[in-house]
Amino acid sequence: MGPYRGLAIIFAFYALGEFTRFALNLSIPGSVIGMLYLLVALLGGAVRLEWVESEAELFVKNMSVMFIPPGVGIVAYLGLLRTQAIPVFGALVISFLVTLFVTSKTVEWMGGGK
Repeated sequence: MGPYRGLAIIFAFYALGEFTRFALNLSIPGSVIGMLYLLVALLGGAVRLEWVESEAELFVKNMSVMFIPPGVGIVAYLGLLRTQAIPVFGALVISFLVTLFVTSKTVEWMGGGK
């Protein structure tokens, strides 16, 4: 296949995830479902890592661009955030602590508890 094989594979799994979300009326984003499908395909051998590796690295290197729309959204709702600062800050702190705990336990479990 040509140089666009990796992009075609990634976008095909993205589209499959979006279709699944729409067809089953799920609240999980289609991109997450698509990445789970891609993970299964990689683990199952239907897709080889070298087919998508360079394109995936390109997306990861440019991930900061993906945070621009949420940043603009935050600015648009700045007034609402000011009135709800305490609940938002509390949710941020709690979600940070839960993420930190789950990540540390996952690393500990994968490392064999060393």
